[in-house]
Amino acid sequence: MGITELLLLAVGLSADAFAASVCKGLAAGKSVNGNAVKAGLWFGSFQALMPVLGFLLGTRFSKYVTSYDHWIIFGLLIVIGGNMLREPLFDKKGESCPVHNDMSVKSMLPLAIATSLDALAAGITFSFLEIPVVTSSLFIGCVTFTLSAAGVKIGSIFGSRFEKAAKITGGVVLIVLGVKILLEHTGIISF
Repeated sequence: MGITELLLLAVGLSADAFAASVCKGLAAGKSVNGNAVKAGLWFGSFQALMPVLGFLLGTRFSKYVTSYDHWIIFGLLIVIGGNMLREPLFDKKGESCPVHNDMSVKSMLPLAIATSLDALAAGITFSFLEIPVVTSSLFIGCVTFTLSAAGVKIGSIFGSRFEKAAKITGGVVLIVLGVKILLEHTGIISF
């Protein structure tokens, strides 16, 4: 996986954290900068940690599935991307962005875990792709930190206008990466 693919993966995985940060920005008031850093640290830290945990899980089982690992990677990225697309495209419950300014551990811990579960699944794919997990995870964490901090700022300025677009973009990117990996491993395309 090259730097371009890793950047696309990081942006795709960061989409949920970005959308949650936009929501935090809606209610930030005068503490926008402080909330931007806090959101970036929470989301970036968990997005960096979860791929490592997924990698450790994947390495335990990789020897059993190496002949069809590309199908597992494809399936995981399609499911993750599809789930990201489902809410903004098909869930018509109304506003999905609850506005509150709570940056406490009680509020942020479950949110950081929920938005990084897709990174756990992506970490499983790292063990099949044999990429440097620590460097890649730190890169994903840094991208997530940046996008989450920017999300709080954007939310404070523009509101939730970008939440739906962020989730759709993230879902599409993950699906495209899954298809690309499958096509490369089956020999249909080569880069």
